[in-house]
Amino acid sequence: MNQADCDMTGDNQGDDVSIDCENALPWQQEGLRLNAFGRTLRRRFGGRVQRVSLDAGFTCPNVDGALTSGGCNFCDNRSFSPSRRVRLQRVSEQLSVGIEKVTKRYDRVQGFIAYFQPATNTYAPVEQLEEIYQLALSADPRVVGIAIGTRPDCAPESVLKLLQRLAKNHAVSLEYGMQSVHQASLDWMNRAHSHADMVNAIDRSRGRGFECCAHVILGVPGEDHAMMMQTADEIGVLGFDSIKLHNLYSVQGTPLGEEVLAGKVKMMEREDYIRTVVDFLERISPTTVVERVSGDAPPNFLIEPKWCLEKSALRIEIDAEFDRRGTRQGDRFVAPPVAPKDRPVPVDQTPAAVRDQIDARGRLPVLKMQGGV
Repeated sequence: MNQADCDMTGDNQGDDVSIDCENALPWQQEGLRLNAFGRTLRRRFGGRVQRVSLDAGFTCPNVDGALTSGGCNFCDNRSFSPSRRVRLQRVSEQLSVGIEKVTKRYDRVQGFIAYFQPATNTYAPVEQLEEIYQLALSADPRVVGIAIGTRPDCAPESVLKLLQRLAKNHAVSLEYGMQSVHQASLDWMNRAHSHADMVNAIDRSRGRGFECCAHVILGVPGEDHAMMMQTADEIGVLGFDSIKLHNLYSVQGTPLGEEVLAGKVKMMEREDYIRTVVDFLERISPTTVVERVSGDAPPNFLIEPKWCLEKSALRIEIDAEFDRRGTRQGDRFVAPPVAPKDRPVPVDQTPAAVRDQIDARGRLPVLKMQGGV
């Protein structure tokens, strides 16, 4: 976007929309349709920053029986995380190998984010968590921060205080699997947590110096468009710093995969997904960073939908839908009556069985750290 663009007006029906350049956000000044993650990192660190997926060997409380068993019905961590599709190495080795691969693929990488991706990466004794996180942060001087994928019922005060300390000197992102605001959807997924757990976690996480990201799945059976838009509105109510949108997809060896193969569940169509993503992004705050707009799996794992393998084409089509409408992220955003920063901080409601794993138990020998096997 140049200065001339700031003087243009439109009616949100296909024309460019006027922007007050003096008050425009950086991504708007750059002519983007959404607050894209990669560009945000470039502005913050002065160049390309890439994530490196790490698997420290964590499990989940809906897998090990602490809350339930079986795990999420869509989940095979190998389909989500490159680090879980190889022999489980120590974290330091994974990081070294991952950095080498990224530098061969991309030119002029400025830095790296160590991404603890598969399973629930706060679900271990907090002293051990600190060792693992510190190891990743100190293993290579080019590592600028860490991202930690977790569940909303696995963030007791001890973990939040740890991340708050780490965030004083590093970029830290806590990624919550929100998925949906609708309890029927969470039950269908076998998440074994409620949306109230999500509200409790984010209201205790906000304002501690680290970023909070929400993962949301679109296309859950039983959710219509209005229900998905309710989830979009909740992003603004709770004040997440960033968001990852995933299309529901099915992979081999999962309960969902079996239902799709049996014809019991149908995945969202490509065109419907593109329109839904744009509708969703129009309703969230323009300050929210969009880290992802679709999900995929390796072809040898994926059942349906096949279109999700075309990530670059999907992003182009999403931008094209914004262009067709003449809109941008946030154009339909309505600020909540109570600003997220003014929401009261609740009492920690972490389940006792999870708290025992994090605050009371000793070391877990399965975790892959610097030494041992």
